[in-house]
Amino acid sequence: MIIVLKPNATEEQAKTILTRIEEAGLKPLYMPGVERIVLGALGDERVLQQLHLDAYPCVETVKPILTKYKMVSREVQAHDTVVRFGGAAIGGEKFAVIAGPCSVESESQLMSVAEVVKKHGAVALRGGAYKPRTSPYDFQGMGLDGLKLLKQANQQLGLPTVSEVMEVSQMDAMCEYIDCLQIGARNMQNYALLKAVGESKKPVLLKRGLSATIEELLLAAEYIYDAGNPNIILCERGIRTYETATRNTLDLNAVAVLKQRTHLPVVVDPSHGTGVRELVIPLSRAAAAVGADGIIVETHLNPCEALSDGHQALTGPMFEQLMQELKPFVEAAGRTL
Repeated sequence: MIIVLKPNATEEQAKTILTRIEEAGLKPLYMPGVERIVLGALGDERVLQQLHLDAYPCVETVKPILTKYKMVSREVQAHDTVVRFGGAAIGGEKFAVIAGPCSVESESQLMSVAEVVKKHGAVALRGGAYKPRTSPYDFQGMGLDGLKLLKQANQQLGLPTVSEVMEVSQMDAMCEYIDCLQIGARNMQNYALLKAVGESKKPVLLKRGLSATIEELLLAAEYIYDAGNPNIILCERGIRTYETATRNTLDLNAVAVLKQRTHLPVVVDPSHGTGVRELVIPLSRAAAAVGADGIIVETHLNPCEALSDGHQALTGPMFEQLMQELKPFVEAAGRTL
């Protein structure tokens, strides 16, 4: 429920209402605005109705939050959230590009890629230390050694890092070495993991599940937010359909819908969304045009030797081309690169 106070309402009056909400066993929200104070109450709707908050003289309106997802909804927060980690900011005026290899394979491989993507304008370095692979015989990642290499790249080049956490047991190491935790598509509804990253307060990049609806993605984000972490970046990475020409079907409809329904920043992953290297650049341009806050792309200087997903990774020259071709689309969308 959202409680909008009158323009002349005081902070003390707001605290009185918040105390009553809390005493009723509900979760109070305090959202002071430029013109007036807005309060929120989350919990059992039957209890909310019994509070009769509209009877307070300082209250202008009381209205229910209609969506199942509350904290991530634009009904609760109209202005866009900007998520910051290291020197990167996702959301706001700048279009952010996160780039790096699918998997961390060696020090020389990671550092060489990191130098290239930083040179051409990437704001953060992605790299998998733990890799969820469909086949048990595929490369599963370097684990802790990979995390240490990502930390080394951050320290030497100043690029904040993004890497996937797969299990709650990995959280301590991930939080020590990584700046932004990624929840992969296969774990979007791993609720124990969502709660753990929520409690960590670390910025989170949450990928849409392979067959998840937009509402299910937002409810997954709600789990993280409800656990205490508002620093959430949503990622459209393609969904599984009957089409076989591409690895997945990149749902750019979802970007436009998400920008209407949530204040959280939204990025697009055209690498997994297509699975085809030659399609990454055009789909990145489309992501900028449709209103995404950024992209996350796979880059490898020797894709034919990559231990995972080399077929969809951009080469160094292709990444440079991507950044050049993105610029007019980003500017047309009213942003800077």
